[in-house]
Amino acid sequence: MITTKISANEAGQRFDKYLKKLLKDAPESWIYKMLRKKNIVLNGKKADGKEQLCLNDEVKLFLAVGTFEKFSGNLTTDKTDTAQYVRAYQELGQLHIIYEDDNILVVDKPAGILSQKSKPDDLSVNEWLTGYLLSQHCITAEMLATFKPSICNRLDRNTSGMVACGKTLSGSQYLSRIIKDKSLEKYYYCLVSGKLAMKERVTGYLYKDATQNKVTVYQKETLIPDCLRKDAVYIDTAFQSIRSVNDVTLLEVQLFTGKTHQIRAHLAALGHPIIGDTKYGDFKVNQIYAPIGVRGQLLHAHKLIFPISEDKRYVQLSGKVLECPLPAVFGMLLR
Repeated sequence: MITTKISANEAGQRFDKYLKKLLKDAPESWIYKMLRKKNIVLNGKKADGKEQLCLNDEVKLFLAVGTFEKFSGNLTTDKTDTAQYVRAYQELGQLHIIYEDDNILVVDKPAGILSQKSKPDDLSVNEWLTGYLLSQHCITAEMLATFKPSICNRLDRNTSGMVACGKTLSGSQYLSRIIKDKSLEKYYYCLVSGKLAMKERVTGYLYKDATQNKVTVYQKETLIPDCLRKDAVYIDTAFQSIRSVNDVTLLEVQLFTGKTHQIRAHLAALGHPIIGDTKYGDFKVNQIYAPIGVRGQLLHAHKLIFPISEDKRYVQLSGKVLECPLPAVFGMLLR
């Protein structure tokens, strides 16, 4: 018999989801069979897997040690998996942490770093986060068997700025909820070529071509080709000019919907592409700024405003405004 206690990072999820992580190599049908036969019980009682786990709940598995080891991998993260987190933390360095509490961390992602890896050997903020938490003894390698910390909002590789991360399951669930219900306000800064006086909220429709990882924005639904209409999604963006210097304008952008390349494609569709954007931008404009080191879109996630919350776990974040300074390259163009 194997007995485990539910930790803070495991509480709050369904029992069957926990078991699928604990027994990661076991067939799903086998897990439910063990529940039906009471070979796996929760707090000494038969369970169907739909129960929501609470802190210190007791899970008993009446399984042979060999069977448990076969399906769980000894309840540990292998050395290679742990090494990738340590490597990411070491190689990406001391990223600037904007905010941190017991459940949530907000980090300033530099341009050029991935939010999440796309290939097995990639380094990203996601792996950096786990490496950081391991180094601070906030989590152990054993905990990674049933819970992995993760980022909750994704920025493109060459977009800099704030990435919100869940250190705990509770933190991840909270961030996912306020992002989904749009109560977390997200603001960006970007630089466009020319002097622009703009203050408006613009809607439209966005179609993503997954094969090219490129999107097209249509200002009206009637303009979408019939063959693409069912896959197009509504987008909503607000733009406001902050200041113009030397034929460059700093815009503040608020996202009301968060779709792939939304800001970049929306501005390009309006005729004001972001400086440095090689996918949606102006090639001739980008050539002007390349000699001073502009290699990607000058887009920066600079501000998050958290909703008012009565949840005691997030009282420190209730109504809080987090801001992150502009990268140096912005300052060079705004002198």
